[in-house]
Amino acid sequence: AADVIVIETGANDALRGLSVDAARANIERIVAKTKKAQPTAKILLIEMLAPPNLGPAYTSGFKNIYSTVAKRENVTLVPFFLDGIAGRPELNQGDGVHPNAAGARLVADNVWRVLKPVVADILGR
Repeated sequence: AADVIVIETGANDALRGLSVDAARANIERIVAKTKKAQPTAKILLIEMLAPPNLGPAYTSGFKNIYSTVAKRENVTLVPFFLDGIAGRPELNQGDGVHPNAAGARLVADNVWRVLKPVVADILGR
């Protein structure tokens, strides 16, 4: 059985402009199925943000998906893992979307800030 499961999903839903309700339903299903399959695992849900060109109503609604699902499903929310990386060409591959090696190190730092105490708790430290 898994001790910790990290779920990072929703980016492609946002990039395709999938409705907020449909994206939320997808994420809710993923979390619910994960909890059912691994009921003792600590689950971390990584927040994803929609690109601003989709408009303020969509970006706000999309951002709210993650806190809503995390609260409803009692899982740990990891703040936007691309914070400090997104929009910085020197930290991304040529597509401007995916982190390069330097960006990936910062992504790991962003996630580790939340994951570290979870792991420490599991290990009893």
